[in-house]
Amino acid sequence: MFISESPIHINAEKGSIAEVVLMPGDPLRAKYIAENFLTDAVKVCDLRNMLGFTGFYKGVRVSVIGSGMGMPSMGIYAWELYHYFDVKKIIRIGTCGVVSPEVLVPELILATSSYSESIFAYTFDNYEGHRTYPSKELNEKIIACAKDLNYKLHIGDITTMDVFGPYIDYDRVLNRIPKDVKPIGEEMEAFALFHIAKHFNREASCLLTAVDSKFSDVVLSGEEREKSLNDMITLALEAIL
Repeated sequence: MFISESPIHINAEKGSIAEVVLMPGDPLRAKYIAENFLTDAVKVCDLRNMLGFTGFYKGVRVSVIGSGMGMPSMGIYAWELYHYFDVKKIIRIGTCGVVSPEVLVPELILATSSYSESIFAYTFDNYEGHRTYPSKELNEKIIACAKDLNYKLHIGDITTMDVFGPYIDYDRVLNRIPKDVKPIGEEMEAFALFHIAKHFNREASCLLTAVDSKFSDVVLSGEEREKSLNDMITLALEAIL
């Protein structure tokens, strides 16, 4: 096994990344969070335009760094954050599609597990399962904060896909999922994040905003999308206090 002495994909200085990291998929959303939610935020990495910032939220040091799209990209950045920068907690904050009529656009979802047909984990360390799990303790903090903020939060299984759900016949995939898995949302990164976190014995959670649904024709306006994403960001930040 070859492991470089320094990170290959994150050009940050040692000590410049906080122990807690929020990870949106979009690096420009990381910039948005730094500019609108954090104080004294400074850019700490920008290699390949994967922007990362470190600042303070209500006095607590926090970093926000993009993960890119898909499990390979998430796997790279999560691995380097845990291994090289000794990050303790990562909260993925992203968007997802809805696969349950119980969830409305643009409500929030907290993943209790991720089911995937991917061989990401098998390739990584021969894990043959198709389900990975977040940190129970971190999830409990997020749930408690959602109650304090009076945010509606759906809690349940999600699926992590190798293919963007709206571009395929997703019902075909759903019909193959074991009956004990009852997904309410689908996205593309959480399975890898949870597995990498377990490998390092660190914490990870996944908060999602529902932005499209097979059960609804609702299309969010720009203002509605921003408001729903702001609620998700606020909830993740409050959970780290």
